[in-house]
Amino acid sequence: MFGHQDNDRDGTQNSTNPALPGSFPALPSAPADSPADDFNPALPNKPSEWADNVAAPAPVTDPATASASNTSTDELLDIKQQALSQLSPLVSHLEQTPEEKFRTTMMMIQATDNQDLVKDAYAAAQSITDEKTKAQALLDIVNEINYFTQHHQG
Repeated sequence: MFGHQDNDRDGTQNSTNPALPGSFPALPSAPADSPADDFNPALPNKPSEWADNVAAPAPVTDPATASASNTSTDELLDIKQQALSQLSPLVSHLEQTPEEKFRTTMMMIQATDNQDLVKDAYAAAQSITDEKTKAQALLDIVNEINYFTQHHQG
């Protein structure tokens, strides 16, 4: 009847039922050998010894990561400001496409909040020949102008 399964002589359930589609034959049962019969001299003899023989891994420290993690946020911001102030007069020396020049100028605007650079970004956007890229650049400029005008009003 429902839920009834045949049992073998040893009391284990028979997982094969010809009435059920997709049923699989029973797997042979594992031998009743003791784990002690499979002695390996390289392994601890008893489970209680396993944890005692395992050494905790040493922490891995990368010198580059260690020094970077010790750098404070204030130090990083100081380095950023120094790099931006040194980069500003050198940007014109970079050989960039109009798109790259626009992106660099926008990065400078956002990093320094220097609204005077918006004119340079607008000029770079005007040089972009791809219509889709130019449209996105002009939209980015409008968004920056909105940021500056709302930021100064509030």
